[in-house]
Amino acid sequence: MKRIDRRDALQREVAAARTAGRRIALVPTMGYLHEGHLTLIDRAREVADVVVVSIFVNPLQFGPGEDFERYPRDIERDALLAEARGTDLLFVPPTEGLYPAGEPGVYVVAPRLADRLCGAYRPGHFQGVLTVVAKLFNIVRPDIAVFGRKDFQQLVLVRRMAADLDFAVAIVEGPIVREPDGLAMSSRNVYLSEDERRDATLLHAALEDAQRAFTAGERSADALIATAARRIEQGRHVQPQYIALVHPETLDPVQAARVGSVVALAGYVGKTRLIDNHALS
Repeated sequence: MKRIDRRDALQREVAAARTAGRRIALVPTMGYLHEGHLTLIDRAREVADVVVVSIFVNPLQFGPGEDFERYPRDIERDALLAEARGTDLLFVPPTEGLYPAGEPGVYVVAPRLADRLCGAYRPGHFQGVLTVVAKLFNIVRPDIAVFGRKDFQQLVLVRRMAADLDFAVAIVEGPIVREPDGLAMSSRNVYLSEDERRDATLLHAALEDAQRAFTAGERSADALIATAARRIEQGRHVQPQYIALVHPETLDPVQAARVGSVVALAGYVGKTRLIDNHALS
């Protein structure tokens, strides 16, 4: 594995691979890798000849008062984990490497998709995400990019950006990877106290309750959301932010659930904001 911090050096490596006819996959991350990230690397390894993993804690997607400064970072640990899973090129740029002029003068925005769900509570978050992903797509020019299902709204937005802006990249979805008790793996789980960690499992349990109600014949969005909410209310440390039932591509609210409708939720467990989702089946 080669570790690279300059985009021109990365572009030379990628250009040589492309000239040799090799397929290139990109796995963008903010680091502090866990099994969820590593599963994305595994998926990239399956579908491409060269796997590029980026680690960049993107300041554009953090709002005032969010956890940019304390977001967990451990580059040396991450490099060992990424190499062990078959990463070929590890791109670890400094902030000035991606934003040499400071804050960009141009952003990628998607108002109809980005201003709902998480975007309603994190103004500007997704324009930061899409802007950095667009930059990475232009730097790497991958054939394939792999994104995790846990960040469901991000996945939908990146797919739409790639289609609408004609990026020549196939967006591949990686699964949600969970702890044995159901909690979706997240770099932010490290913030949780022991009591908060127990309550955090209620997020996944709420999704399971909604699925059981759907399997039993319930189709009302209001009823399914209420079912999920009742479970979350059992947690002393959980403050739900939203629970929604949405279309899997448009993110529009749906009134009558069907197979494929997505139950998405977010909330604070203590001071830690966590998200999760489930496609009804």
